[in-house]
Amino acid sequence: MGRLIRSALSIAACLLASAPAIPADAKEPGLIVSRQASTDWTPTADPESPPWKGTAGVWADKDRMGKVVPGHRTEVRSRWTAGSLYLLFVCPYEQLHLKADPSASTETDRLWEWDVAEAFIGTDFENIERYTEYEVSPQGEWVDLMIDLSAKPPSYDRKWDSGFQVKARLDRPRNVWYGEMRIPMDKIDRRPAKAGQEMRINFYRIQGPPPNRTFLDWQPVMKESFHTPAAFGRLRLDP
Repeated sequence: MGRLIRSALSIAACLLASAPAIPADAKEPGLIVSRQASTDWTPTADPESPPWKGTAGVWADKDRMGKVVPGHRTEVRSRWTAGSLYLLFVCPYEQLHLKADPSASTETDRLWEWDVAEAFIGTDFENIERYTEYEVSPQGEWVDLMIDLSAKPPSYDRKWDSGFQVKARLDRPRNVWYGEMRIPMDKIDRRPAKAGQEMRINFYRIQGPPPNRTFLDWQPVMKESFHTPAAFGRLRLDP
């Protein structure tokens, strides 16, 4: 009898391990759950690596006005530690638009003029027009900004440096690229990171060559500009 019970438990464990992860916003639309990790790691942009394997994500698959964009359904996953917030983008594409002379060692100004994945993050719940912006390209380029739309005139501080790390990997045979960010928690939030804490967030992609570029949102902004903090969703730090 004991052998049969052990066998049944083993089969059940295998089935659970192989089951697809439930989307991280399935129960609460507009919410991405970031699962805590025990230790930090160096970004690899590999969704099958131990920190990311089996982690549920959300989907950025709509344009700025909320219409589904076929062929570009982008998965975004998140994890966190006391010191870092991690984001992983899985980005299918039809046609790339890449900078001819990429640099992965220095910040690339106006990176959004080429293919990018972006995260806008705010933790000032009293003034939601203050937030930070992070971008990664398929070639491992990056840029970060401190935004204050409430300033007169609005401030887009490109000299601000978060010290975040990125890693990108381009799989041309499968028409997909992967981008991973590791963002220092103390550059996002003044509060020490703890389970249950929330921040305001949205994810975007800009994809393909002009003049018909593809714009993708997790939470549609319903305007031309991604810089619409009223449309942000939420990220919750989960134990």
